[in-house]
Amino acid sequence: MKLETSIYPYDPPLAKLPFHLTGIGGSSFQKRVCRPSGYMWHQILFCAEGEGVLICSGKSFDIAPKSFVFLPKNIAHEYYPKEKIWEVRWVCFDGGSCDETLEILGFVEPIVISDCNTAEAEKLFERMFESQKNDIVYSGYTCSGLLYEYILALRRLITTDEDKAKSRHLSALFPALKYMSDNYAQDIPMSYLAELINVTPQHFCRLFKSTLNMRPNDFLTNRRLEEAARLLHEGCSVAETAARCGFHDSGYFSTVFKRHNGTSPTAYKEQLYEKK
Repeated sequence: MKLETSIYPYDPPLAKLPFHLTGIGGSSFQKRVCRPSGYMWHQILFCAEGEGVLICSGKSFDIAPKSFVFLPKNIAHEYYPKEKIWEVRWVCFDGGSCDETLEILGFVEPIVISDCNTAEAEKLFERMFESQKNDIVYSGYTCSGLLYEYILALRRLITTDEDKAKSRHLSALFPALKYMSDNYAQDIPMSYLAELINVTPQHFCRLFKSTLNMRPNDFLTNRRLEEAARLLHEGCSVAETAARCGFHDSGYFSTVFKRHNGTSPTAYKEQLYEKK
């Protein structure tokens, strides 16, 4: 896919979307770009052909073919070609939940991603570009979703050993997590959960805490409170909600609910009725 064009969609109301595409384009003869104050939007560059150099945060990075570059907004940077032909495709973006999501995904500083399978991300880029060209009415909404997929595709390309270990641990814990999620209203012995994944109760607690950053009892409480909010929304009484969610005492349920939600179950129900 050869590009020699740039598209800067203008639709201010869409800036409130979680992700908002503010520009997309490319060139086979990318020129030097120098931004001492950074750029107003986040950027992702893709080097399709040729080689370039990125200077950012006091460091110099060689940009090889089939490499991606993530540049956060407002970060001083400079990039330039090493040879005449340097084919670069780019997207720039922002959005209502963009900064928070990028931080969760680990995109908080400049990143160069090379030596990877780029097929998925390239297809997503093409879909965004075609949407901008051909779908005047819905392209902003379409590209919001595609942009999120594009960023996730890049995140998969930088999977760390820590990510892989966490994935293995989550897979190991899955039978226990599913049982807790399905049987939240019951008293569940820790020994039974440990048996489900063939480990000791002590090892189960350590593995759970290190993987999910919470204790098994915290997970179970969160699941019960999640269901409690749903039942209160449907009009169940506080006492009935407590019983159906595994709280044997409605007073204790009210204390726990208020600690987690900042309001009592009764006040929560009143707020729901006021909104109707």
